[in-house]
This record gives sequence, C-alpha cells and structure tokens, in this order.
Amino acid sequence: MDTEEQFGQMASLLGEPARAKILWTLLDGKAFTATELALRAEVSPQSASMHLGKLVQAGWLSVEHQGRHRYYQLATREVAYAIEAIASLLPADQRYPVAAPLSNGHIKYCRSCYDHLAGRAGVAVTDAMLRKNLLQLTDDRFEVTGAGMKWLAALEIDAEELKSLRRAFARPCLDWSERRHHLAGSLGAALLEKMLADDWLRRVRHSRAIVVTAKGEKKFSQLLGLTI
Repeated sequence: MDTEEQFGQMASLLGEPARAKILWTLLDGKAFTATELALRAEVSPQSASMHLGKLVQAGWLSVEHQGRHRYYQLATREVAYAIEAIASLLPADQRYPVAAPLSNGHIKYCRSCYDHLAGRAGVAVTDAMLRKNLLQLTDDRFEVTGAGMKWLAALEIDAEELKSLRRAFARPCLDWSERRHHLAGSLGAALLEKMLADDWLRRVRHSRAIVVTAKGEKKFSQLLGLTI
C-alpha cells in the first residue's frame, strides 16, 4: 500500500462522526470504558465497540483490561497533538470572537490539551514566559533560558530531568481556539501537573475545561505578571 492510500485510510477514521467524538472525548488524557464512550458518541454499545476496534487496530487507541472492564485511551501523545492540530482548521466561531471575554471555566478560556494547558489561559501563560525571557522560541521548539531554569526550580520542577525523558521537552502546540501556540511537551505537562497539585487550577467534572482558582489568579500575577 502506498503512502497516499495509507493517508486516505487514516483520514477516513476521522470522517465518521462517532469516531471523531470518541477521539475528542479522549483528549483529556483519561481512560474511558466502551460504555462511557458510547454515551459520549451517542451510539449503541455495539456500534461503539466496532469503532473502538478500528481505532485500536489503527494504533490510535490503546486498551487496558481491568476485571470485566476494558479502558480505552489515546495510544500516544502524537495522536493527541494531531487531533488538536486538525481542530485548528475549524472555522472561527463568530459567537466567541478573540477579543470577547470568556467566562472562567469555559473550554475556550482554559482547558487541558491531553496533558498540558491550553485555551486562552494556556496561550497567555506561554506568552508571559516568553516576555519574561523564561522561554525562547527557536525554530520549532522552545528553549528554557537560565532565568527560566531558576524560575522552574523555584516551583520544584527539575527541567534537566524532564529533558532526559523520551519525549519532546518543550514544543509549540497550535491552539485550536486561539490559533496561536501554547507550551506542550514534558515541560508543559509538568507545569499543568504542578498547577493542579497546588490548586492554582481545578478540573471541571466530565469536561476538558479547567477553572482558575483565586489562588491561581494570585500566583499567575505574582510569578508572571499575568491577569487571568
């Protein structure tokens, strides 16, 4: 099979609305049962099982057995990045122009993109880190400056350890709602984990949306000069 045929088969996986809904649901990095995904995709359990089988066979999803249940999640971070990038091709929503205020907890305001922070808040944090010279954009990746290393150390984030992991350290990820880049990679994941653990941010139940807490507003102001 040549490359064009392979690409056509891969593209067809997203052409079915139920499979697209399943993949969108899994973008928060969590694992779901087939029953839960059937409800999200608004299809029967039998239909969901068929769609999930195709996605597993294609290598887009992985499945783990626990007792009587099977839990599905995205197989790799690259699958998540590809889905987020495709979403950036969506037409701009005229109901929510970029200049309009969005309420805290709105998915376009603040959300998770697999394992890192996205939405307007995610882009604002990345922009602030660039302005304060904690990050520098070089070609297709972010570099942490000397000042950035000290800033991260103060947050108890070991940048050198993150660099040693078998994944991209600090990469730009195109934000589908803002049409600009936010920080992804192991550094982006570590920052989101820190912000959630220290209650700067809180997840919204059954959603990828994230709420910025009062503590978070204070910390973002103190550490990045940012009003969120």
